[in-house]
Amino acid sequence: MSEHIARTRVALYDIKPEIWRRVEVPLDLSLKGLHDVIQAVMGWQDCHLFEFTIGEKVYGLPDPEWDHGRKVRQAKLAKLESFIAQGVRTFDYVYDMGDNWQHAITVETVALADPNQKYPCFIDGERHAPPEDVGGTPGYYEFLETVSNPRHPGNRRMLEWFGGPFDPDDIDTSSLRQRLSGIAKQRNAAKTTYYKRTLN
Repeated sequence: MSEHIARTRVALYDIKPEIWRRVEVPLDLSLKGLHDVIQAVMGWQDCHLFEFTIGEKVYGLPDPEWDHGRKVRQAKLAKLESFIAQGVRTFDYVYDMGDNWQHAITVETVALADPNQKYPCFIDGERHAPPEDVGGTPGYYEFLETVSNPRHPGNRRMLEWFGGPFDPDDIDTSSLRQRLSGIAKQRNAAKTTYYKRTLN
Protein backbone atom coordinates (compact mmCIF):
# COMPACT_ATOMS: atom_id res chain seq x y z
CA MET A 1 0.00 0.00 0.00
CA SER A 2 1.36 3.43 -0.96
CA GLU A 3 2.11 5.74 1.93
CA HIS A 4 1.20 9.43 1.90
CA ILE A 5 3.17 12.19 3.54
CA ALA A 6 2.39 15.76 4.55
CA ARG A 7 4.90 18.52 3.91
CA THR A 8 4.53 20.56 7.07
CA ARG A 9 5.89 23.95 8.09
CA VAL A 10 6.59 24.74 11.74
CA ALA A 11 7.20 28.37 12.74
CA LEU A 12 7.58 30.12 16.08
CA TYR A 13 5.22 33.00 16.74
CA ASP A 14 6.40 36.44 17.88
CA ILE A 15 10.10 36.19 16.95
CA LYS A 16 11.71 38.14 14.10
CA PRO A 17 13.57 37.18 11.97
CA GLU A 18 11.34 34.11 11.83
CA ILE A 19 12.51 30.75 13.18
CA TRP A 20 10.99 27.97 11.09
CA ARG A 21 11.37 24.41 9.81
CA ARG A 22 9.86 22.41 6.95
CA VAL A 23 9.55 18.64 7.39
CA GLU A 24 7.77 15.79 5.65
CA VAL A 25 5.87 13.45 7.96
CA PRO A 26 3.72 10.34 7.40
CA LEU A 27 -0.03 10.94 7.45
CA ASP A 28 -0.53 8.10 9.93
CA LEU A 29 1.57 9.94 12.52
CA SER A 30 -0.20 10.67 15.80
CA LEU A 31 -0.11 14.15 17.29
CA LYS A 32 2.24 12.75 19.94
CA GLY A 33 4.47 11.60 17.09
CA LEU A 34 4.24 15.05 15.51
CA HIS A 35 5.24 16.54 18.87
CA ASP A 36 8.36 14.32 18.82
CA VAL A 37 9.17 15.52 15.30
CA ILE A 38 8.77 19.19 16.29
CA GLN A 39 11.02 18.64 19.29
CA ALA A 40 13.65 17.15 16.99
CA VAL A 41 13.61 19.82 14.28
CA MET A 42 13.40 22.76 16.68
CA GLY A 43 16.09 21.39 18.96
CA TRP A 44 13.87 21.30 22.04
CA GLN A 45 14.67 18.72 24.72
CA ASP A 46 11.12 17.51 25.54
CA CYS A 47 11.41 18.65 29.16
CA HIS A 48 7.97 20.27 29.44
CA LEU A 49 4.29 19.78 28.67
CA PHE A 50 2.87 20.46 25.22
CA GLU A 51 -0.51 21.01 23.60
CA PHE A 52 -2.00 21.13 20.12
CA THR A 53 -5.07 23.30 19.56
CA ILE A 54 -7.12 22.21 16.57
CA GLY A 55 -10.38 24.06 16.20
CA GLU A 56 -11.84 24.22 19.69
CA LYS A 57 -10.21 20.98 20.87
CA VAL A 58 -6.96 20.59 22.78
CA TYR A 59 -4.68 17.56 22.53
CA GLY A 60 -1.74 16.74 24.73
CA LEU A 61 -0.93 14.59 27.75
CA PRO A 62 -3.97 14.87 30.04
CA ASP A 63 -2.96 15.79 33.57
CA PRO A 64 -5.65 16.91 36.07
CA GLU A 65 -3.02 18.88 37.98
CA TRP A 66 -2.30 21.09 34.97
CA ASP A 67 -5.49 20.97 32.90
CA HIS A 68 -7.38 23.37 35.21
CA GLY A 69 -10.79 21.98 34.34
CA ARG A 70 -10.21 21.96 30.59
CA LYS A 71 -10.68 18.81 28.56
CA VAL A 72 -7.33 17.76 27.11
CA ARG A 73 -7.54 14.81 24.73
CA GLN A 74 -4.81 12.19 24.33
CA ALA A 75 -2.39 13.32 21.59
CA LYS A 76 -1.23 9.74 21.04
CA LEU A 77 -4.77 8.70 20.01
CA ALA A 78 -5.26 11.47 17.41
CA LYS A 79 -3.89 10.88 13.91
CA LEU A 80 -2.75 13.67 11.61
CA GLU A 81 -4.56 12.06 8.67
CA SER A 82 -7.95 12.35 10.40
CA PHE A 83 -7.59 16.14 10.67
CA ILE A 84 -6.35 16.51 7.11
CA ALA A 85 -9.36 14.47 5.94
CA GLN A 86 -11.55 17.06 7.67
CA GLY A 87 -9.87 19.88 5.75
CA VAL A 88 -7.61 21.07 8.57
CA ARG A 89 -4.44 22.64 7.22
CA THR A 90 -3.37 24.98 10.00
CA PHE A 91 -3.28 24.62 13.77
CA ASP A 92 -1.24 25.64 16.80
CA TYR A 93 1.26 23.85 19.01
CA VAL A 94 2.60 25.19 22.29
CA TYR A 95 5.58 23.80 24.16
CA ASP A 96 6.53 24.68 27.75
CA MET A 97 3.61 26.46 29.38
CA GLY A 98 6.03 28.65 31.32
CA ASP A 99 8.10 29.98 28.43
CA ASN A 100 5.01 29.53 26.22
CA TRP A 101 6.67 28.71 22.90
CA GLN A 102 3.78 28.95 20.44
CA HIS A 103 4.22 27.45 16.99
CA ALA A 104 2.12 27.80 13.85
CA ILE A 105 1.76 24.44 12.09
CA THR A 106 0.84 24.52 8.39
CA VAL A 107 0.26 21.46 6.22
CA GLU A 108 1.46 22.76 2.85
CA THR A 109 0.98 19.71 0.64
CA VAL A 110 -0.03 16.05 0.79
CA ALA A 111 1.63 13.64 -1.63
CA LEU A 112 2.75 10.08 -2.17
CA ALA A 113 5.84 9.17 -0.21
CA ASP A 114 9.12 8.41 -1.91
CA PRO A 115 9.64 4.65 -1.32
CA ASN A 116 13.40 5.25 -1.05
CA GLN A 117 13.03 7.90 1.66
CA LYS A 118 12.59 7.25 5.37
CA TYR A 119 10.18 9.54 7.15
CA PRO A 120 10.02 11.94 8.91
CA CYS A 121 12.39 13.88 6.67
CA PHE A 122 13.85 17.38 7.14
CA ILE A 123 13.53 19.68 4.12
CA ASP A 124 14.73 23.14 5.14
CA GLY A 125 14.49 25.88 7.73
CA GLU A 126 16.11 28.97 9.18
CA ARG A 127 17.64 30.08 12.47
CA HIS A 128 18.45 28.36 15.73
CA ALA A 129 15.56 27.91 18.16
CA PRO A 130 15.79 29.57 21.58
CA PRO A 131 17.43 27.62 24.41
CA GLU A 132 15.25 25.76 26.91
CA ASP A 133 14.15 27.77 29.96
CA VAL A 134 15.44 31.07 28.62
CA GLY A 135 12.32 32.91 29.75
CA GLY A 136 10.07 33.01 26.71
CA THR A 137 10.30 35.59 23.94
CA PRO A 138 11.42 38.52 26.17
CA GLY A 139 14.05 36.30 27.80
CA TYR A 140 15.27 35.13 24.40
CA TYR A 141 15.78 38.69 23.14
CA GLU A 142 17.67 39.53 26.33
CA PHE A 143 19.74 36.37 25.91
CA LEU A 144 20.64 37.34 22.32
CA GLU A 145 21.65 40.83 23.38
CA THR A 146 23.82 39.45 26.17
CA VAL A 147 25.65 36.70 24.28
CA SER A 148 26.28 38.87 21.20
CA ASN A 149 28.05 41.58 23.20
CA PRO A 150 31.37 40.50 24.81
CA ARG A 151 31.32 43.69 26.89
CA HIS A 152 27.93 42.94 28.40
CA PRO A 153 28.37 42.28 32.15
CA GLY A 154 26.34 39.06 31.88
CA ASN A 155 28.01 37.75 28.72
CA ARG A 156 30.32 35.18 30.31
CA ARG A 157 27.71 33.94 32.79
CA MET A 158 25.10 33.53 30.04
CA LEU A 159 27.48 31.66 27.73
CA GLU A 160 28.40 29.33 30.59
CA TRP A 161 24.70 28.76 31.29
CA PHE A 162 24.06 27.91 27.64
CA GLY A 163 27.17 25.73 27.44
CA GLY A 164 29.16 27.55 24.78
CA PRO A 165 28.85 30.01 21.90
CA PHE A 166 25.39 30.63 20.43
CA ASP A 167 24.88 31.41 16.74
CA PRO A 168 21.23 32.40 16.11
CA ASP A 169 21.64 31.69 12.38
CA ASP A 170 22.94 28.11 12.77
CA ILE A 171 20.07 25.61 12.90
CA ASP A 172 22.51 22.68 13.31
CA THR A 173 21.05 20.53 10.52
CA SER A 174 23.34 17.57 11.27
CA SER A 175 21.98 17.27 14.80
CA LEU A 176 18.33 17.60 13.83
CA ARG A 177 18.74 15.13 10.94
CA GLN A 178 20.26 12.66 13.40
CA ARG A 179 17.33 13.09 15.78
CA LEU A 180 14.82 12.63 12.95
CA SER A 181 16.69 9.56 11.77
CA GLY A 182 16.21 8.03 15.21
CA ILE A 183 12.46 8.66 15.02
CA ALA A 184 12.31 7.20 11.50
CA LYS A 185 14.17 4.05 12.61
CA GLN A 186 11.82 3.51 15.54
CA ARG A 187 8.81 4.01 13.28
CA ASN A 188 10.09 1.60 10.63
CA ALA A 189 10.95 -1.00 13.26
CA ALA A 190 7.43 -0.76 14.70
CA LYS A 191 5.89 -1.11 11.22
CA THR A 192 8.04 -4.16 10.46
CA THR A 193 7.01 -5.80 13.75
CA TYR A 194 3.34 -5.04 13.02
CA TYR A 195 3.48 -6.54 9.52
CA LYS A 196 5.24 -9.67 10.80
CA ARG A 197 2.54 -10.18 13.41
CA THR A 198 -0.28 -9.75 10.88
CA LEU A 199 1.33 -12.29 8.52
CA ASN A 200 1.78 -14.92 11.24
